[in-house]
This record gives sequence, structure tokens and C-alpha cells, in this order.
Amino acid sequence: MRGLTWQVADWVAALRPEAIPRAVAESVGLLALDTLGAGLAGRSLPWTEAIRAWALAAAPGEAPTGRARIWGEATAMLRAADAALVNGAASHAFELDDFHNAKLHPGAVVVPAALALGEAINASGETVLAAIAAGYEVMIRTSLALGPAAARGRGWHLTAVCGTYGAAATAALLLRLDAERTAWALGLAGTQSGGLFAFTTDGSNSKRLHPGRAAQSGIMAAELAALGLSGPTVVYEAEDGGFLRAFVERPEPERLISELGRHWHAAETSFKPHACCGSLHAHVDAALQLRSQWRRDGQVRVGMAKLVERQCGYPYAPGSALNAQMSARYCIAAALLDGAVLPAQFTAERIADPAITRLAQRIELVHDPAHDALYPGHFLGWTEVETADGMRRASVLDPSGSPENPAMPEGVRRKFAALAQPLLGTAGAAALAQGFAGLRGLPVRALLDRAVMREAGHV
Repeated sequence: MRGLTWQVADWVAALRPEAIPRAVAESVGLLALDTLGAGLAGRSLPWTEAIRAWALAAAPGEAPTGRARIWGEATAMLRAADAALVNGAASHAFELDDFHNAKLHPGAVVVPAALALGEAINASGETVLAAIAAGYEVMIRTSLALGPAAARGRGWHLTAVCGTYGAAATAALLLRLDAERTAWALGLAGTQSGGLFAFTTDGSNSKRLHPGRAAQSGIMAAELAALGLSGPTVVYEAEDGGFLRAFVERPEPERLISELGRHWHAAETSFKPHACCGSLHAHVDAALQLRSQWRRDGQVRVGMAKLVERQCGYPYAPGSALNAQMSARYCIAAALLDGAVLPAQFTAERIADPAITRLAQRIELVHDPAHDALYPGHFLGWTEVETADGMRRASVLDPSGSPENPAMPEGVRRKFAALAQPLLGTAGAAALAQGFAGLRGLPVRALLDRAVMREAGHV
């Protein structure tokens, strides 16, 4: 009986585009569109610019093949791993990228890896879609095997910790590695795994780096495996130095392979209608439901699981955009005062407004023990506000961006248009969205040609 790592490697190496269920392919295509929109919107933020400058310093110059582009640019100048680093950071740059209840952001890792390597090797859209589906599945299952709540409780950022595996699976499929070299790639990815949640302490930018670094590491792992560098083929399960036991006390290894190829976790991924931590979306949805009834000087209480309180319940004081985006108090205050939790709510000017700070600091956070058993299987929460008739509560089990919401596909398309039109023009954004809808028959280079930033005055 092959071990866990071999079983995952066998599945990835044997996976072909025709084996991806149509509903799963449509779902990951939609999520890829959402990720690219987030990446285009995040490309000019200071933390993305810093990472871009680092990657470009080592650029070997233009080449007709074998290079990948920074999204929005016409020329492919970087090797695939470094393009994935920049585009992954851009995708996560403003908390607009997708998330899964396994407590990670698969799109910001897997989609940049797939598009960068797919562009570099001139892969077909059909193959890129299959690689994205494989990457989502391996990344999500890796987190589930750890036990997301337990791993997060130990201070790990699971997007970084598990993302290397998702990117490696994506790259291995694109490079058509056999099972042995795919297992090597997973082993090389696992030994690069890591990422700490300390950024909430001071609002620093390390969180923005994590998805890009995971994407870069996964591509590097697969490329090195293709060149003959071996990685441990027991990386998940080894008793001494194996991934699962290194990160948590009691892993759940069966979740890595249970119904692999039959149950697709990728299609359970949520998109973000709000530009804040995914664990707060239910609370924001609830606050928006109650906003018209809220008495402006009235009490506000927010109920959440213990882990969410630990992650997002720190005392709020004006600081960085990330500090506000991860703060339950600030995000609920923004929802009640502004009726939205979007990039405009996280400008330096809005964060510095004393009115929103005053409200944020008087919001009461309540640990609801009933939520502990349900989270993170459900990213649930409630918000309670004082109205003219007393306290009123709204409870949300699954946030508005979740696939349980039948309006999710249209919500993704509207969000993409809002993010992409200022950068690509109305016609350009529509052409790019249309390209994703027909990605099965479109070479990835042709798709990315549609994502080039418009010239001044072009609509």
C-alpha cells in the first residue's frame, strides 16, 4: 500500500482535463477570474510594488518563450516562479481574494502559479484549468488533514503553510511529471512550507507576501523535481520530520485522500464581496442587514467563535490597512457607518477618521460557545444592534460570498467588472471575462494578452 504522499502524487500525475467534472471546471474558472481581478486591483499597492521590485532586479530580460508576465503588463520578463510570486502577492494585496473554510486562500496561490507556468510553457487553457483544479484540491485537503482550527490555533497562516503543496501539484501537472517526480515535487514543496500569523500584532505586510511565496516555492519544487532533484516521498506522513506531525499534535491524515477524485473541495470555495478577513464576512453581512434599523449612538455587540475572537478581536487603534481589515471592530463599524466594507473603507483618510474609531472601540465582542463546534466548517457569526425598539440580532451561518448562495456566479462577475474596468476599460474587462468563460479552448498566453493595462484615454 502506497503512503499518503504517493497516493496524492499518483492522483495528480494521472489527472487529465477530461476527468474534471464540468461543474468543478466552471467553478474554478470563475474563481480564477475573481483572483485575476483581485490581482489587477492589487498590483499598484505599496507592498506589491516592493515585491515586484525585488523580482525585477533579477529579471534576465525579454525572451520570446519561457517567461511569464506580471499581470497587466504586455511583456513577459520573469521566470514563472518569480511572476507567480508577484501576482500571488498582488492577488492577496487587499483581502479581495477567495477563501475556503479550510482557513486558507487557494486562489491567490494556485491561480498565479498556473497562469505563470502555463504562459511560460504555452499551455492550453484546458490544461491550465485542470492544473488549477488539482492545485485547489491538494492545497485544501492538506489543510483539512492538519485540522485547520488546530493549526491556526498554533499561530500558522495556512495559506502559506499549505500553499506550497497546491502550487507544486499545479506545476507538476503542467510539466507532466510522472508519479515519482510529482512525489518529489510535493516533498520539495513541503520542506519550504511555513508562514506565521504574527502580522496581526502590528499590522505588518508579511501576510501579503505569503501566497506569492507559496506559489513561487511550489513552481520551484516542480521544476527542480523535473531536473532530477529528489524530495521526500513520505513528506506528509513521516514520523520524524513529516509535515502533519510537525505542525499539529493530532492530524487527520485520512482527510487528505478521502474520496480523492470523487469529492471536489475546490467547488466549495467562497469569493469575497467584502475587502476584509473572510472570518468576518458573516458578521459584516449581519451588520449590513441591520444597518437601517441601528440607532446611531446605540449599542453594538458581535458574537463569534473563540478562534475568530483570538484572530480578529484585538483592541482596535488606527494603524495600517491590514490592521483594520483583520479587525472585527473596525469592519463592523465600517459596515454600519458606510454601508460597505470595500477598499474605500481602508484608505489612510478613512482609517484616521475619529468617528469610525470611536464606534469601533465601543463595539462589544462576545464569545458564543455554540459557534466553536461549527467553525470553520461554517464561517458563521451574529451582529446585534440597538434600535428604537430595543436590541435586534441578525445571524448568518454561511456568508454571502459562499457557494451556498445561488447568486455567487453573478456576484463574482459584477465584482470582476468593478475591479477590472478602471484598469482595462469596459471593453477590455468584458473581453477578459469572456476569455475565462471560454478558457478550455483558449491558449493561456492569448488570455493574458487581454489583461494588458489600457493606454491613457482608451476605453
